[in-house]
Amino acid sequence: MVKQIDKNEARLRRHRRVRNKISGTAARPRLDVFRSAKHIYAQIIDDEQGVTLVSASTMDKDFNGFGGNVEAAAEIGKKIAAKALEKGITEVVFDRGGYVYHGRVKALADGAREGGLKL
Repeated sequence: MVKQIDKNEARLRRHRRVRNKISGTAARPRLDVFRSAKHIYAQIIDDEQGVTLVSASTMDKDFNGFGGNVEAAAEIGKKIAAKALEKGITEVVFDRGGYVYHGRVKALADGAREGGLKL
């Protein structure tokens, strides 16, 4: 019998491996990404305090359109950068959440850079 690979379990294993190496501080918080089939979510987290400082997603009321494409991810990247700059956050550590740095994850990171964040 062939054993089926659980893709989300493999992603979580990669995410835990990455999280052992990176952590968000007050000076340089962590920009975390989660993507589903229909939406993309981003948070800026201070791991020392255990607090989410800023968040943005395609589930927000001011977002219009389909959230599961590259254009939506870029828009969320710009939106989270704008919110972060309002709070005085200019530099972040990028946490891709175990996902491949490609497609929507890369678009979100590029959008955040365009918005003024230093990754």
